[in-house]
Amino acid sequence: MTWSPLSGSAREVALAVLLDGPLPRSEVARRLRLSAGSLTRLTKPLLSSGLLVEMPVEHDPETGRPSRPLDIRPAAHHFLGVKLTADTAYGVVTSMRAEILAQDRRPLPDSTPEAVVAAVTELARALGAGHGGRWTAAGVSLGGQVVDHSTVTSARYLGWRDVALGPACAAALDCPVVVDNDLLSLTRAEQWFGAGKGYDDFALLTVGEGVGYGLVAHGRMRTGPDASVGVLGHHPLDPLGPLCPQGHQGCAEAMVTIPAIRHRVSLGLGRDVTYDTCLDLAAAGDPVAARAVGESAAALGRLTAAVGNMTLTERVVLSGDGVRLADVGRPSFDAALRRDRSPYASPLDVVVRRTGFTDWARGAAATAIQTYALAVPAAGAP
Repeated sequence: MTWSPLSGSAREVALAVLLDGPLPRSEVARRLRLSAGSLTRLTKPLLSSGLLVEMPVEHDPETGRPSRPLDIRPAAHHFLGVKLTADTAYGVVTSMRAEILAQDRRPLPDSTPEAVVAAVTELARALGAGHGGRWTAAGVSLGGQVVDHSTVTSARYLGWRDVALGPACAAALDCPVVVDNDLLSLTRAEQWFGAGKGYDDFALLTVGEGVGYGLVAHGRMRTGPDASVGVLGHHPLDPLGPLCPQGHQGCAEAMVTIPAIRHRVSLGLGRDVTYDTCLDLAAAGDPVAARAVGESAAALGRLTAAVGNMTLTERVVLSGDGVRLADVGRPSFDAALRRDRSPYASPLDVVVRRTGFTDWARGAAATAIQTYALAVPAAGAP
């Protein structure tokens, strides 16, 4: 399938409208330092192709002149996003603005690359039934390390090493495919289409089975060999806290993750309880659950403050399967956040966003959208 992303000034026009549209032509020209004639020349093929559309006439409040703002036609392209867990492939179809148009999932019969690719193909076929069955691009995300948006060098829960997942999926789906670490994909989605939109600097913290961390600085997401390792999970928070599986005392993984909280509350109650039960009991005033959840929420507050202090970021987005901890333990979270911030520092802007596997799949689609919009090579692209 032909990979035909935009390039040059045409790409910059489409990107500005994609992220902030609808925009008056004068605003697009001002942002990109284009003359009216140059903008007309650049937008003509974009309008003819159906990628851009002209909105109804508006009048400039200052000059009174009529104008027809430009906007993206989100349905001009469809993107597939797939999030892989140890036993399930979760999928979504999105527009160019990462709006979810359809969702589905398929179990993974086993963790072999062949079985995973087959499940992704079946999922794509089911999702494509109502959307023409063709994708501009697809994104696949998973917990692990990926190089060149193509090869999974390590995915412990799947037992993978050096699996060329991108080319295999591209051949099966007949479209360009980008593979990414799931936390980085979720950060990309927040940067372009979520709580990080409009911020040059923000951090994403996810709480679930582990602790994830994504950082955008000066408008660019930080990537690199260690970005998908989960290094923040072992940041020390309590010198007297419990041990994590690697023997670190009171680190983030030992204090704020779903398994850590379940273990503490289950041990105190003498019976196994689910994570939601832990939080429900804490909210109801159970002494065991309330103490464990309160201490974990305080640890999350300290971790959030540490990220803000060390990165000087404007905003911290809290997300993940276990982020309800920040809501139930909010008094403890807020108190710890205040204690660990300088009284002279600006209040840290903290946003809590609950996410499910569909949101992680949307993140994979957002990676595909970014790859297309920024003209980055993808597996299966000529």
